[in-house]
Amino acid sequence: MTDDVLFETRGKAGIITLNRPQALNALTHEMVRAISVQLDDWEHNPSVERILLRGAGEKAFCAGGDIRQVYESGEALGRTGNPEQTRFFGDEYILNARIHAFAKPWISLIDGIVMGGGVGLSVHGSHRVGTEKTLFAMPETGIGFFPDVGGSYFLPRLKSGIGLYCALSAARLKQADALYAGVLTHTVPSAAIAVLTDALAAAEDVEAVLAAHAVDPGPAPLAAHKSEVEHIFTQPTLAAVMAALEAATGDFAEGARKAIATKSPTSVALSFEQLKRGASLAFNACMRMEYRIVSEILKHHDFYEGVRAVLIDKDNAPRWTPDRLELVDSAALGAYFEEPAGGDLPLA
Repeated sequence: MTDDVLFETRGKAGIITLNRPQALNALTHEMVRAISVQLDDWEHNPSVERILLRGAGEKAFCAGGDIRQVYESGEALGRTGNPEQTRFFGDEYILNARIHAFAKPWISLIDGIVMGGGVGLSVHGSHRVGTEKTLFAMPETGIGFFPDVGGSYFLPRLKSGIGLYCALSAARLKQADALYAGVLTHTVPSAAIAVLTDALAAAEDVEAVLAAHAVDPGPAPLAAHKSEVEHIFTQPTLAAVMAALEAATGDFAEGARKAIATKSPTSVALSFEQLKRGASLAFNACMRMEYRIVSEILKHHDFYEGVRAVLIDKDNAPRWTPDRLELVDSAALGAYFEEPAGGDLPLA
């Protein structure tokens, strides 16, 4: 086991604390394994009626997976999509599927940054409680990756095209926008988290406790752009999305254009196709698809270049290949959706 994730039982609750505050609680393979082992007990333990998930420290719930570890493994193994690399993602995706199907309330207390792997641990559960410190994003296209951990399933199901907007642009949503989009189910003050944790552990009725502590986060800035987001990001093809975005005027469209222009063109094209397919797939089918994608993407230049630029050298100047969206070979994207040599993710 690892001290990077802590477990306790309190009242009716099993409490999971992500405990890497110095790394913004970034998720490691050891943490994934430890959570899975603990759930083997709690899932069938009648004294544990609900799960509470939280992050240690003042800044983050969980800022994602430990991508640097994946990068270093890939460099050592020759960028071949070796099973040593994909095993982390396989175990993580199986845990995501387990959370989605979990029969007991799964309540995430998101008091800070939640991105990537942290989204996978929380958004598939029954309750997502966010504070004024909540900051949600799926920033993967900025490192030559794709919005995984179930992004194929939950992003297309957010309202009014918001999911595709977040996937392509890596937009950051604060508390009110995250509630408006459907990422959060409840909003509370950060100062109330400790009291809320105790109440959720003790109470008979989870919904009543959450309702008693909930606050109105105020108007969602994104709601003011509802028609614009819907018009642009529900187009049937990526070309149509980009054309609608190019034709739009105003600060919102300009910001989205600039954001997407900095992302890996291959990742943008791949993410569009991923979400398009995921919109009509069951959850486990989405996770199998994502495992296929990750098994292929770890063989290619843009992931390593994106991580180098953002996390290693930190020059924030990635050199994408190809470097323009119109140069992406759409036919070549098919390889990302084929069964990998080691077989599909073992989900029913």
